[in-house]
Amino acid sequence: MVMNLNPTPEQILKISKGDPEIAAFITALLVQNRQQAEQIARLEIRVKELERKLGQNSNNSSKPPSSGGFDKPAPKSLRGKSGKSSGGQPGHTGHYFELTDHPDHTFISSVSSCACCHRPLADIPAIGAQRRQMIDLIVRMETTEFRAETVCCPDCSHINQADFPDEAPSYRIQYGNNLKAVVSYLNVQQLLPLERLGDFVEALTGHRISEGTIVNMNQALYEKLEAFETQAKAVLRSVPVLHSDETSMRVNGKNHWVHGCTDGQTVHYAVHVKRGKEGMDAAGILPGYRGNLVHDGWMSYFSYAECGHALCNTHHHRELNGIIENDQQQWPEKMIGLLYEIKGAVEQAKADGWNSLMPEHIAYFENRYEQVIRLGHSENPPPPPPPPDAPKKKGRVKQSKAKNLLDRIENRNAVLAFMYDFRIPFTNNEAERIVRMVKLQQKISGTFRSEKGAGVFCRIRSYVATLQRQKLPILEYIRRALEGQPFMPSFRTV
Repeated sequence: MVMNLNPTPEQILKISKGDPEIAAFITALLVQNRQQAEQIARLEIRVKELERKLGQNSNNSSKPPSSGGFDKPAPKSLRGKSGKSSGGQPGHTGHYFELTDHPDHTFISSVSSCACCHRPLADIPAIGAQRRQMIDLIVRMETTEFRAETVCCPDCSHINQADFPDEAPSYRIQYGNNLKAVVSYLNVQQLLPLERLGDFVEALTGHRISEGTIVNMNQALYEKLEAFETQAKAVLRSVPVLHSDETSMRVNGKNHWVHGCTDGQTVHYAVHVKRGKEGMDAAGILPGYRGNLVHDGWMSYFSYAECGHALCNTHHHRELNGIIENDQQQWPEKMIGLLYEIKGAVEQAKADGWNSLMPEHIAYFENRYEQVIRLGHSENPPPPPPPPDAPKKKGRVKQSKAKNLLDRIENRNAVLAFMYDFRIPFTNNEAERIVRMVKLQQKISGTFRSEKGAGVFCRIRSYVATLQRQKLPILEYIRRALEGQPFMPSFRTV
């Protein structure tokens, strides 16, 4: 017998045999039962959310490894095992130093006597020599003095003052560009805090540089890099594939956001108090961009409708792992397998010299993709409609993590953008790499004292990160920038 838990008032009156007190009691019990059922359902959802949060780590969610505390999961690569042994692979030539024909110093060891008969050999010419070389570092402060002579004309008694050369300092004494380049490099690229940087220079040279002087050196370099930043932003607005990501930064004790963009060769950072579209607009790259934007799915990126969108599948892999571990659903594992199968097909096609997959292969993968999406919907059905007399709630109905991810990856064109256009990569690792260094800087040095200081760091970091990706000597090009000749990134169309 099936019991009706939602009887009508007429049915309740019939059950109570016309007794109004019994009918009122039954009605009160039914209301209480409904309220308890709703509370149990809410508590079950809450318990599931808490269990999910306890099970989240850097392997199955977007949480960074640093958030794991002492209970960090064992390192687990999403790439899987390649089957290759560690170290250099067959055919790798290796790297080693060659003897130079122009050493800075040469010391000759002569033979004084014969080791056999003990005859003196000091006057006998050598017939050959074995060579060994040692590479070492010699660091010291060097002072260069510039003198501009003053001469009195013997005919008219006019005092004539010679001009200083262009490379002479503008003040009585100041640091040279080589030292300035080293200091800015160690502070912004190697992320040495100001005090430790002063300690390092003093230990290396015996000369102490104050923290204020280091700040002034960075400020001077920042001003010299204005043209570079303008060019870098113009270049990034023109590239066919652009990677973007953002990360938090503490400035004067308050949370700010660093917005990073790169095409793999040119890098740009910008700091802003807002994470969303306001901060992205202020960075000056995404507004009007018409290429393919690779990102992690943050909704603010989708506000730029003039460009194509490609989502990071490494993010998807981590979140799909979380659903497998916490919800025991089948569709995530099938989706992971399919994504990496498509990735393998794309890589093989590239290796074979193709610019795209065959149309039948694309249709085959699209069909399988839709099958997995349908399986996901079957495992995440919509919630039952509320009772007619239930109060209406404002806003969107809260969904599970699995349903939210399923809704996001229904955007097949964005998820499989790497399959449709071989220029687009499988992941957004390019952008994640550049913002990772910002988090490292914050770990080492903590908060910036002002927005101005954060902006100085971001512009110089943009420059050195660009030099690094273009495999240019960083110290040399910092020195050139200080001389007013910074490296300028070039425009590319492919």
